[in-house]
Amino acid sequence: MASTVTSDKRPGYGQLLRTPGALSFLLPGFAARQPFAMLTIGILLLVQHTTGSYGGAGAVAAFTGVSMALFAPQSGKLADRFGQRAVLVPGVLVHAASVSALTALALAGAPLWALFVAAVPTGASVPQVGPMVRARWANKLDGSPLMATAAAFESVTDEFTFVIGPVLATALCTSVHPAAGLIAEASLTLVGGLLFAARRGTQPPVRSAAEHEAAEHTSALSIPGVRVLAMAFLGIGAVFGGMQVSLTAFAEEIGNPGINGVLYGIFAAGNMLAGIACGAIAWKSAPRTRLIAGYAALTLAASGLWAAHSALLLGGLGLIVGLCIAPALITGYTLVETLVPATSRTEAFTWLTGAVALGQAAAVTVAGRLTDAHGSTAGFLVPLGGTALALATLLALRSRLSPRPAARTVARGVGHRVPVTVD
Repeated sequence: MASTVTSDKRPGYGQLLRTPGALSFLLPGFAARQPFAMLTIGILLLVQHTTGSYGGAGAVAAFTGVSMALFAPQSGKLADRFGQRAVLVPGVLVHAASVSALTALALAGAPLWALFVAAVPTGASVPQVGPMVRARWANKLDGSPLMATAAAFESVTDEFTFVIGPVLATALCTSVHPAAGLIAEASLTLVGGLLFAARRGTQPPVRSAAEHEAAEHTSALSIPGVRVLAMAFLGIGAVFGGMQVSLTAFAEEIGNPGINGVLYGIFAAGNMLAGIACGAIAWKSAPRTRLIAGYAALTLAASGLWAAHSALLLGGLGLIVGLCIAPALITGYTLVETLVPATSRTEAFTWLTGAVALGQAAAVTVAGRLTDAHGSTAGFLVPLGGTALALATLLALRSRLSPRPAARTVARGVGHRVPVTVD
């Protein structure tokens, strides 16, 4: 029987990183997921440079995001069934080739329909390294109080990539070559993905034939709570997409395109800082309550973006918006551990990641068209609209986020069951 945790303190990040085998997948996993934050902004900057249209650039980026959202859960299912390496190796090879093709077509002045065609395999082959890392944590820490800390740590890692990625992609595109951001994205995906795939010892066990058959009839998306979380993550994707397009346009409008990466980096830094804090707090409120409260704060923070008319004010508002995202993301990913059986968690994580990509895709399309017609001020209305709709859904369907009854009687994985202090 797993022992009951009686301490009010959250296990610390140091204790988490001392989990046997953790660093062996965390370090290559960080390298492999870094390019994810570079893809959308790289496409936006390249296609806008070659076509002169934010709407066209946003539409191409949207095709990539929709494709990823549709194919990511299938990738998660295959990883649960056949193992992560079997899915990841061919995936990164296809992705590198697809990004190269999209880049070549854009530079050659190909029509938009050709870029749309190239965007489909580009998005479909995006390696789902973040969900795979989370699945490895869930496999090692099933039932452990460290699981919530791991969710916070992963959010911090994700947001750290969104601090570095957009700044790096923007710097490469504006100071080296408009295609340099995508070239770097493809190269990092290939190298990092292969290194992560080589760490086979820490991947979750492959399903048996019987488990696979059962999972075929019980998809993670059939769980009501996962569908509600997916709606919430759509709204978060709308924030990411709307901010990327609108910040790019704002930087152009004030005659300082290089500040785009800095402003987006400030926004992502707020998310990262909030993630660090969330992982160190011993929460007494229920996860569902925290999710709704955090989302209400995010919607309120996004409501002021459209009124910012200086880089300094926009940076401050962006920081506040970023601070409000991490609590919602962390709580959502933490709820998966209680809502979804272990055999379907990679799929569940990819549904949420795909929802972010789908929301981002819709946002860059809408924000791109609004920006072309009315400037960046109109584009900043997209994060507000997306979060407001998602918040209304959360409030209406909050009862579906109740976790399944705990029925674990055998400790699994690393088995951190004793009270520990925060490092």
